Amino acid sequence: MRALTFSRFGGPEVLEWREVPDPAPQPGHAVVRTRAIGLNFADVYRRRGAYHLAGKPPYIAGYEAAGVVESAAPDTSLRPGQRVAFADVPFANAELVLAPRDKLVPLPDDVSFETAAASMLQGLTAQYLTADSHPLAAGEHAVVHSAAGGVGSLLTQICRIRGAVPLALVSSESKRATALQLGAEAALTYEPGWPDALRRLTPGGRGADVAFDGVGRTLMDSFAAVRTGGHVVFYGMAGGDPPHVDPRMLMDTSKRLSGGDLWNVLTSGEERVRRSAELFGWIRSGRLKVSIWGTFPLAKGAEAHRALEGRGTTGKILLVPENG
Repeated sequence: MRALTFSRFGGPEVLEWREVPDPAPQPGHAVVRTRAIGLNFADVYRRRGAYHLAGKPPYIAGYEAAGVVESAAPDTSLRPGQRVAFADVPFANAELVLAPRDKLVPLPDDVSFETAAASMLQGLTAQYLTADSHPLAAGEHAVVHSAAGGVGSLLTQICRIRGAVPLALVSSESKRATALQLGAEAALTYEPGWPDALRRLTPGGRGADVAFDGVGRTLMDSFAAVRTGGHVVFYGMAGGDPPHVDPRMLMDTSKRLSGGDLWNVLTSGEERVRRSAELFGWIRSGRLKVSIWGTFPLAKGAEAHRALEGRGTTGKILLVPENG
């Protein structure tokens, strides 16, 4: 098979399209032929050498894709040709991927491979943030950082689906328009003083009930934007490491800080199926729109990495093998 690989760390130029051995079948696993692969910043970080990588060069990044079962061990109950998707299987930037049975989710016939690959990781993240990290109640005001980005665009819509009022934060005027189109009640750019401006958008100016912060360095601003007794959910560091939080501030304001990580909720095959079913249900009903910014041949993955690192995208970037 062919795969997008790298043998040294660095910029997009280190990526190589090359022949590698086919994955060897294993009990409890299936070999999936990928049709669409999601590109994520974690792939960029691995290419740069900032994330842990298993094995030895040539490395294959990627862990989110959709495709069809090529072959499966007898103990999996999977059949060749079955449509599946996954959010957390390594070495996905390849034509063939070896996947454990419990990490594969059945893909409904009316959800395309592209939509699944564009929504599994970020959609399941938005799902657990609003169901587990902070179970949203109808009428609550929720701050959504980077609301035109991958997780943020889905999170904004899911807030609406759950009956909450999303208040968006974006990095540019063009992205502000995107956030409003996605259903944000209001959208602000990251100008100085935005926490006060956002508080004025809430009833009585008291502040939001919850802030979903995947930026990191904005953590203290998120605390300033939520009400007394409010909640900040920290789930990423796209903008840099967060500052240290003084627990006395939490005590004095009765505010809460919690962390969130998708891998802590995808604990079983049953959990993956249950959560994906809710996600796909929203997509199939038309309530949740998945935005795909661009599609690149897997062989030209370096171009896709450059586009993602340019931070001018407002939707998902996909990689498509020639066999797709």
